[in-house]
Amino acid sequence: MGSFICRQPNGLLCRFSTVVDCVTHYNMTDEEYIKMKMEQAREEAEDTLKHYIKPYEMISIYFKPDNMTVKEFKRIKTEMERTVSK
Repeated sequence: MGSFICRQPNGLLCRFSTVVDCVTHYNMTDEEYIKMKMEQAREEAEDTLKHYIKPYEMISIYFKPDNMTVKEFKRIKTEMERTVSK
């Protein structure tokens, strides 16, 4: 699981880590918790863009027509390959 969030008796939030088996954040307002999660999401997204971008050709290699038809896949690929003006 990694961690969980609890509402403290004083109405604020705490985060308990099941990795280190202790409280890692406490007395957070709802807004502070949301801000923390947004910062974590941004860091994760930046890390993905920096280290985990795959070659575009992989979408054709991995595509299976289970949840999308071949026709729809081809239509979307055509749209993705069209030059976008900025």
